Order: sequence, then C-alpha cells, then structure tokens
Amino acid sequence: MHAIEIPACCLGVVMPVFNEEKTIHLIIERVLARPEVGELVIVNDCSTDGTWQRLQEIATIDPRIRIFSHDVNQGKGAALRTGFQKVNSAIVIIQDADLEYDPDEYPKLLMPILTGRADVVFGSRFLGSGMHRVLYYWHFVGNRFLTLLSNMFTNLNLTDMETCYKVFRRETLQQIIIQEDRFGFEPEITAKVAKLRVPLYEVSISYYGRTYEDGKKIGWKDGIRAVWCILKYNLFR
Repeated sequence: MHAIEIPACCLGVVMPVFNEEKTIHLIIERVLARPEVGELVIVNDCSTDGTWQRLQEIATIDPRIRIFSHDVNQGKGAALRTGFQKVNSAIVIIQDADLEYDPDEYPKLLMPILTGRADVVFGSRFLGSGMHRVLYYWHFVGNRFLTLLSNMFTNLNLTDMETCYKVFRRETLQQIIIQEDRFGFEPEITAKVAKLRVPLYEVSISYYGRTYEDGKKIGWKDGIRAVWCILKYNLFR
C-alpha cells in the first residue's frame, strides 16, 4: 500500500490562549513548521500577562497567523467557539497553547480523515505506545473516570475523551454549536459528535504534561463540571 501524501496547507489550527507569555512563541513556531498548516487562528482569552502583546508581535511574521482577543476572560470553550467561527480550512484541529501536545503528530491525526475513514479524530494519550511524561496519578484516574462515564452515555469506546487533540472536517464542526465556556467543552463536544453518528477514530499520541508550577490550569472543580456536562448534553439536550 502506498503512503498517503498529506496536502500542504490543508489544516486550520485553532489555539485558545490564556497567560502563556513565556512559551507562546515556542508552540507557534512548532505549529507553523508543519507544512500541512494553512492557517493558525489564535484566540487570546483576556490574558493578564504580556501574552497579547507577544501575539501582536508574532502575528507579523507569518501571514497564516490571525489573532483575536476577548475583552473578558470566558474560558477555553468560549475561546474555541470564537476560533471555530473564524477558521476557514477544510480540516480543523484544536491545539493548546502550552507545550503538552506535539504538532509533529498532525500527519497521523489527519490520516483517518484524508483516507476517507473518519469525519472526526481524537488523539489518545492512553492508546498505543506514545511517550508520556509521568505526572499526577489522580489526574490519570480522573481522566479515565470521566471518559468511562462519557462512554456510558454516548455508547462510544473512547480511551481519552478529555484530550486536547480533536480534529474535524469543517462541515462536521459547523453542525455543532458550543455552549460551554470553560473546560466543560470536552464532554459537550464529545456528546454532540456522538449524536451526529459520524465516523470517529482515535489515534495514539505522545503527551508531555506539565505541572501546576509550570502553569497547568485544570483542577478538581473542572472535573465536577465535566460530570455535570456529561449528564446535561447526553440526557437533557
């Protein structure tokens, strides 16, 4: 079987950003180094450090970059909602602004869509042999619990519902209206993808998790909200 050639500039990247002044230039460089990236839509969620100033400087170096900013901090879901409205590419991927996820894995995330097998692809930190930084046990337990609970209601057999890397055909993404402003976005969009009954694939990815000292933002309150969102968007919507 011949390898599938990935078209250049076929991918739109949506990146929500909040207080990533120290490392934002590094992840942008890594994203733009990928030849399949045709546009990078960055949404600054009212950062309180120098992130917005850095973005304004960086945006001048490459025409693929488009930046937007919220006047009030609303959360990751709200930033993605804005980004999804602005992105134009046929295929769209979510990229966190930290350094936990590796853009060099875009080709294998795109493959199920480019070969016509999938409309949506999730990157799984718990599937296969990707490298993982060893960190918080209870975060691992929480992620597995939330994925299990989500699967019980969606009837999917995902291994990592809370993953950042979610890839969509644009026409599929346009059928989904995001309501959650914060981290409840993950179970919400999973429930809504399940209800569309489109082909969904998982692909193994590596993961370089960071500590709270490094700037990790998700906490136990987000886990409680995720449980509520699993119930809300599977049972009541």
